[in-house]
Amino acid sequence: MAEIRPFRALYYNPSRIPELGNVVTQPYDKISTEMQARYYRSSPYNLVRVIRGQVHSEDNPQNNVYLRASRSFRDWIDDGILISDSKPAIYPYVQEYEAPGWPASKKVRRGFIALCRLEDYSAKVIHPHEQTLSAPKSDRLELLKVTRAHFGQIFVLYSDSAGLVDSLLAERTPPQPWEQVTDEYQTVHTVWRIAEPQAIHQIVAAMADKKLVIADGHHRYETALAYRDSCRSRAASDLPAEYVMMTFVRMETDGLTILPTHRLVRGLPAFDWSDFLFQARSIFEVEEFPAQDVTNDWASLFLERLAQAGLRGPAFGAYAGRGRLALLRLRSDYGLESALNSLPSTLRRIDVLLLHRLILEHILRIDPQAVRDERNLTYHRDFLAAAAAIAQGEAQLCLLLNPTPVQAVRDNAFAGLTLPQKSTDFYPKLLTGLAIYWLDNPAGL
Repeated sequence: MAEIRPFRALYYNPSRIPELGNVVTQPYDKISTEMQARYYRSSPYNLVRVIRGQVHSEDNPQNNVYLRASRSFRDWIDDGILISDSKPAIYPYVQEYEAPGWPASKKVRRGFIALCRLEDYSAKVIHPHEQTLSAPKSDRLELLKVTRAHFGQIFVLYSDSAGLVDSLLAERTPPQPWEQVTDEYQTVHTVWRIAEPQAIHQIVAAMADKKLVIADGHHRYETALAYRDSCRSRAASDLPAEYVMMTFVRMETDGLTILPTHRLVRGLPAFDWSDFLFQARSIFEVEEFPAQDVTNDWASLFLERLAQAGLRGPAFGAYAGRGRLALLRLRSDYGLESALNSLPSTLRRIDVLLLHRLILEHILRIDPQAVRDERNLTYHRDFLAAAAAIAQGEAQLCLLLNPTPVQAVRDNAFAGLTLPQKSTDFYPKLLTGLAIYWLDNPAGL
């Protein structure tokens, strides 16, 4: 099953970088233009220069943006900004955070960072739960080729009802943290270091029978697979390329938070709110709401109403600006099984899939390929940001969802079934730059 191993992490030298918060980042795909500019200003050694370098006007097909990333990375190693751990280790990683919601709640998510041998999905050891897009994989592959390093962690879930692995980590974790930093969302990230061989052996052995579900990082995992296969075709052996860096989190923890990712629809040739609601009534009970100013309290109250409706069955929000807001609840007399008879039964009650099939495809007539290519969709975690995009004419409709339950993620992944892209948003994100897996580390794995 899962083959876990320790490694010598590359990390920021604390004697050269006393403020770790100035150099680590959110995952590359969560970095907005404003965040990228802020990261650039925070330090000349901020990892954004490597994982998401700025495109210059003189860039050409020789991929200067990737070559600049490679030069920065190697210069930082040569200058002692980034240094290697002296021994292979496993790194317990704890995040203390306030979960967004109504009301907000404080949570703790515990896991550990280590390497895992790459496995094809067909081996049924590592399971995806979402479909992927081609463009992000192409970009990450180019960066991996020139740097030979994994900077971000793939977030995976494993089942351990007895909590054996967490107990071993708690027993073996030293009192003094290895790294600690508070990010821009006020999440406290603390990393420890376990290098004692017997402790590592026990943790590795306890993980040996685990199946893994990718929670976050599908594109990076598939990029690592593609790079592994490329290396296999060119050389007899490239052991470091057979592994990828992951953060492993127990499924049964109460520290998991999944946020919904709302859909913004744009580019429809003739969208009409009244016609949309008319068609929706054949599938949903439609409750319209009076016009309101778009405020944080207003958005929170509606999302709470949506959550309450979701306890009784699939439910969605629809907002088209200028006070046009409606709650859509699946009608009890709607023939869901016959309408979606091509889908396995475990998928027919998952909100995000129903939204794609019943609203995007059936009501709005958006082709599934257009959805995959993101020709008509953008994605927003925040309702207020989505409402602002509609007000600015960047979209015509916002479709609001409840979060996908982790049990549905697990059960469908183990069954070999994937959900649409952006079906889950695990919160908080794993910081990029706390540990780096450098395939060419002269000290070895």
